[in-house]
Amino acid sequence: MSKKVFYLFFFLLLSSFGFANQKTLSIEKNRLVWDYAGSLPAQKEFDKNIGTAGLLQGVIENYIIVGGGANFPEPLEKGGKKVTHKDLYLLKDINGKLKTIDQIQLDYPIGYGVSVSVEEENAIYYLGGSPDSEHMRDVLKITLKNEKLKTEIYAKLPLGFENGVAQYKDGKIYYGVGKIENSEGKNVNSNKFYVFDLKTKETKELEPFPGEARQQTVGQILNNKFYVFSGGSNVSYIDGYTYNFKTNTWNKVADVIVDNEKILLLGANSIKIDNDKMLVIGGFNYDLWNEANDKLSNLKDDELKNYKTAYFGAEPSWYNWNKKILIFDATRNSWKSIGEVPFDAPCGAALLIMNSNIYSINGEIKPGVRTERMYKAYIISK
Repeated sequence: MSKKVFYLFFFLLLSSFGFANQKTLSIEKNRLVWDYAGSLPAQKEFDKNIGTAGLLQGVIENYIIVGGGANFPEPLEKGGKKVTHKDLYLLKDINGKLKTIDQIQLDYPIGYGVSVSVEEENAIYYLGGSPDSEHMRDVLKITLKNEKLKTEIYAKLPLGFENGVAQYKDGKIYYGVGKIENSEGKNVNSNKFYVFDLKTKETKELEPFPGEARQQTVGQILNNKFYVFSGGSNVSYIDGYTYNFKTNTWNKVADVIVDNEKILLLGANSIKIDNDKMLVIGGFNYDLWNEANDKLSNLKDDELKNYKTAYFGAEPSWYNWNKKILIFDATRNSWKSIGEVPFDAPCGAALLIMNSNIYSINGEIKPGVRTERMYKAYIISK
């Protein structure tokens, strides 16, 4: 066999199985089978890990990195305060379970920033997302060496940032549509949109997102455009828009409606599964989000106390958070469901692809309550 024929054969063989971390999954013609993949070890100051939401997340080669995030060690309904963590975990899939290979602590806590994996650098960049004012502008860079986590503060953003959306393209990170620092130093809901150049470390403001100011949107780059959906403020949104990199303009796309149901993606997470498709899991309930915001803001005295007791004391299923596994097809500009997750719907969970498998890690399962569990989805032929 000639070298030319051999290399052609080898390339076709690789193409048939998919590259190690290539984000192309044939999900729609198959089915997802979920399995418990373990739990994270306790943070170093705690006896056990009760789960977190708003985690740093990413994939480097054949490893998953997660960490930070926030939870309530004391129940929220009993006046518990949110605690943001600084532990990072290096995980490896060994026989279907995620095993902790390394665990380190940052110098400061992080949570609800945005994570961007840059494959050509074997690095994860984490923007903003710290309760400490001196770190809310940080661009944190995470790399690996000999199965050990390495971190550095790579740059500073001009304004603090959290609970937004970000994606990488051609040496730059496009981010925004979240909570952004105002002139008083407070992070507030915003529709601003930026690009951060990894080489020059400079940030440029772009055309703003055309929808109302909001947080916890989801989005991916599909068909060479940045799609951004949903989110919320004191009300919920299901609208979607797409950003054109060449013209610096936005256009309206399909709302998040499946089988005539409005689905709120506030708190959801997404992964890219093909050049023109993204998969989404999680999200608060559209109607309940609006009701709870109204009542928690306007009720007084005993009425407010009684509502809080009922609202925060319910079982996870009562909140009717989104359990549907959603697919958005950018070519068809349409949404559909391909089934449901067999566990409590998560919000603020890490959602990742590695080696043609999907992982859902931790997340909030009801207001103030997280899960410590990690799940892995296998793709099985129907």
